[in-house]
Amino acid sequence: MARTPKPTGRKCPSFESTLDRRAERRSSRERLLVVCGAEVTERDYLNGLRTVARNQAVSVKIVERPKSPSQVVDYARTLQDRDPGAFDQTWCVLDVDDFDDIPQAVAAAGRGHRIRIALSNPCFELWLLLHHVDHRAFAPDCDHLKPLLDKHLPGGYSKTGLNFRHFAGGWQDAVGRAKALAPFGEELRHNPSTGVWRLAQEISGQPSDGR
Repeated sequence: MARTPKPTGRKCPSFESTLDRRAERRSSRERLLVVCGAEVTERDYLNGLRTVARNQAVSVKIVERPKSPSQVVDYARTLQDRDPGAFDQTWCVLDVDDFDDIPQAVAAAGRGHRIRIALSNPCFELWLLLHHVDHRAFAPDCDHLKPLLDKHLPGGYSKTGLNFRHFAGGWQDAVGRAKALAPFGEELRHNPSTGVWRLAQEISGQPSDGR
């Protein structure tokens, strides 16, 4: 005689439940949009950091917009408006350099769009240098920092040929050194300084102390 299944017996797998759990895991990832104000260097660095960090809790979309800081922020706002809710955080990676519209860009970023600015003063190369040395001396421009970077990189530094393996072992040291230069958000008032450390923490999942 055939047995009658017990009420508490096993049921067939619920594919709907499985799919729901997968969707829940996907939606729980922090989605970052990063708009870079330069053409190659920042993109190559951030892609390298993302690969090395292997942080499954975030997804990162990197876009290049080699324009003035205000134009970079405007473009980030356009991307936000084009697909509302697509990203949990939006970042613009900017340099002070010779631009005179940084205050306007920062103001526009905070005007209802909650765009975060990873600003380097004078330039992104300072962030790269901090991977190798604790640099605290005034830096008038990128040309001043390039020879200092050359000392630490085989074949010298090139804006178009960044190899992240030359920085992979020092990015956490760079975070600590950058924090000591200036509070996040006050980079325009301090040379040298860089706020890229905060973005690096978001990408890597390294705990932030909120500074």
